[in-house]
Parts: sequence; structure tokens; C-alpha cells
Amino acid sequence: MKANPEQALWERLRDTGKYMLDNGLAWGNSGNISARAGNDNFLITASGTDMGELTEGDFALCPVSGHMESREGSPKPSKEVPMHQAVYELRPDINAVLHASPFYGTMIACSGEPIPADWFVEAMYYLERVERVPYYHPGSRELGEAVRAKAGAANILLLENHGVLVYDTSLREARMALHTLETVCRMMVESRSSGTKLHSLPARTVDGFLNDSGYRSRRKWSK
Repeated sequence: MKANPEQALWERLRDTGKYMLDNGLAWGNSGNISARAGNDNFLITASGTDMGELTEGDFALCPVSGHMESREGSPKPSKEVPMHQAVYELRPDINAVLHASPFYGTMIACSGEPIPADWFVEAMYYLERVERVPYYHPGSRELGEAVRAKAGAANILLLENHGVLVYDTSLREARMALHTLETVCRMMVESRSSGTKLHSLPARTVDGFLNDSGYRSRRKWSK
């Protein structure tokens, strides 16, 4: 018997959470993840859930627009709903949002350092646009609005002194973007501590890759 669409979705979210935990992209109950469920809703991890041990009861269904009505017996969604909601509402092309505090990505989010997108293929594609969002308290309306202001300009946001927000057309793509971000941040830190100089590709090479390589279609940004 085939799984119903919502079951298949939470199972993919469960697998994504486990992947994040197993690969050092999340820890404990830090972070929250979601996926679009049709045009009007998204499924998000519940408050306080452990990313590596998600079950069907660890997800809440939320509207893309408007306020969520509390339902007796339903899990309480992550307090970071405003961030996820802002992305889904502004970007109809986005089907998955991952918020986490991986070690190296969070270190760079706290540092103000720019992230290079010209070291290797995955970095050129996934890190073409990275934006920073000033610190606002987690779960606040202000943080949601700050994310909304930057969501059209990039698919990766560094939340200053907080963590990272990554969103893409699918859970697989979002997961790959998050892993690429963490890899580049780790390379930044470890190359400097070891004295290893990393060489960037010329800007014309990066532009040629994004436009002509056929690796993937170049992203179209709204801003």
C-alpha cells in the first residue's frame, strides 16, 4: 500500500533530520526543518524535538499565510514558524527550509566574515548568493520580517549570533546546500589555522560555470 502524501513528507523530513545529525549539521534539539505540503501549508518540526529521532507525532501542519489555529491534541510547532512562513510566502519556488546551528556555519555567522563561493563546483552553485540577517530573538516577529527582507536575494541566510537558514526547491537540494555551506566554513577555519592558502577561481570562470557548464540552470533571483 502506498503511503499517503503527508506520511511520505514527514518520512522525508525524518530522514533529513537524521542526515543532519549524523553529518554534524545539527545537534540535539537545536534547529527546525520544514517542507511545503501543497500550496497553502507546510509541515514543520514540533517544539523541542530531537532532530535525529523524529516520529510522525513530531510535526505540525502550518499555513503559509495567516495565523495558525491551535488544535487540541496537535503538536506545538517550532517557535521559528515566522521564519519558515516568510520564506514560503515570498518564494513559491521553495519547498523545503532547514534551520540549524552547525558548528562552523554558526562560527562564521558570529564572525562577520564573508563566505567564498569560488573555491569548487558545489560552492559556486550553492553559495552564489549568501546574505546576512541581523540578530533578533529566536521566534520573534522581528526575525521573521528580517528573513522576509532577505529571502528573495539568496537561498542561504546567515543569522548573526544564531545559526543558518537554508531553503531550496526540495529537501535534497536544501540538505546539499547546508552541507556545502558547512564544508566551506570548515575549510575557511582550518585553512587559516594550518596556514594553507586556498586559491579562488577567477570571476570569469565562476560566471562561465554558472551560465554555460550545464551542471544546473543558473538560479534566477528576485532581487
